[in-house]
Amino acid sequence: MIDYLFDFHGYGPSIFNGAIITIQVGLLSLLLALLLGLLGASAKLSKNPVAQGVATLYTTIIRGVPDLVLMMLIYYGGQVMINNFTDWLYEAFEIDIFFNINQFVAGVFAIGFIFGAYMSETFRGAFLAVDRGQIEAGVAYGMTRWQIFRRISFPQMMRHALPGLGNNWLVMLKTTALVSVIGLADMVRLATEASKAVHQPFKFFIPVVLVYLALTTVSEWLIKYLERRYSAGVISGQH
Repeated sequence: MIDYLFDFHGYGPSIFNGAIITIQVGLLSLLLALLLGLLGASAKLSKNPVAQGVATLYTTIIRGVPDLVLMMLIYYGGQVMINNFTDWLYEAFEIDIFFNINQFVAGVFAIGFIFGAYMSETFRGAFLAVDRGQIEAGVAYGMTRWQIFRRISFPQMMRHALPGLGNNWLVMLKTTALVSVIGLADMVRLATEASKAVHQPFKFFIPVVLVYLALTTVSEWLIKYLERRYSAGVISGQH
């Protein structure tokens, strides 16, 4: 029984490398999603109707289309658009260049772009939850807009945003499994290939499950730590 569970027929190292790729995709996608989320929330809260319209269109489309469809569209459709653009450059200016979308880059961009829409709504709600009186007090003290953001808005916004951000991150982490459909050699794809080769799917997918559980457990611990840090000095139950 022990031999059955731990004999991966030589596929163990490749699946481990696939787990590293999964972590890299998740972390880089998170950074992109946070950036897009802040930009989207700022646009929605701005007084510029064009910025509001673009941000609203972005979040509406992303939240209304399945993640798998968007990933396939970004990967395959993006390559078609780039090919058409390079063809036009050659025909118009005789500039001969070629771009090939890397599966890793496509996966990070697709997941980050998708979850940026969810982060936008999370950040928007968190910014609205910040007491306007404290911002006005900062203005009265002569603080600049950057000082108000850094010392007042951002710390309090993060306290309200962290539960939603944490939930988005956990969902995003599981969504990284979708990169296997565009050919990226993450641990899901490698486990699938190994299970087909030796006809033992249980053996190879159980480690994948355990890796995802470990990642989500560590993530939940970090989220709780950040929630305690940003709630320092706040009375429990006070909003």
